[in-house]
Amino acid sequence: MQIEKIHHVAYRCKDAKQTVEWYQKYLQMNFILAIAEDQVPSTKEPDPYMHVFLDAGGGNVLAFFELPTKPEMGRDPNTPVWTQHLALQVGSVDDLLQTKARLEADGIEVVGPTDHTIFKSIYFFDPSGHRLELAANTGTPKMSQMLDAVKWEMLEEWDRTKKAPQQARWMHDGSFHIA
Repeated sequence: MQIEKIHHVAYRCKDAKQTVEWYQKYLQMNFILAIAEDQVPSTKEPDPYMHVFLDAGGGNVLAFFELPTKPEMGRDPNTPVWTQHLALQVGSVDDLLQTKARLEADGIEVVGPTDHTIFKSIYFFDPSGHRLELAANTGTPKMSQMLDAVKWEMLEEWDRTKKAPQQARWMHDGSFHIA
């Protein structure tokens, strides 16, 4: 079996209507489907929910559940806030900057753009507290080849030492040169 693609990724939200409107306004995602039930289909547990689906482009679907009978949603207190996030690719750095301006104009705090050498990105939170990243690729084919050549070596070293391997240090120290 080969996975064809991600069918959808689902998160919890505080308010389904607010979530759909926010993602439409700031990320231009179309609202494609709503499913509401009083019982969970897989477990048969009685639990009313609203499940909304948004078009994230390229056949990707982002979905959310509003669960009104459950305690207020939280996050894993043992995981840093910056770690768990959803990164969405955009077409250009200009797209990043335009979205950043639109978000900030409405009082939404944005971090970045951050230069990751192979892409630039901005970070912000949606109304439910999910950290989002918009990323615009800036890497070259040579960079991709260099990273591909060392990925297993880096992973093996990390597995042994739990320290950052240095094989791709050029991404962070400015030493990349096109040969």
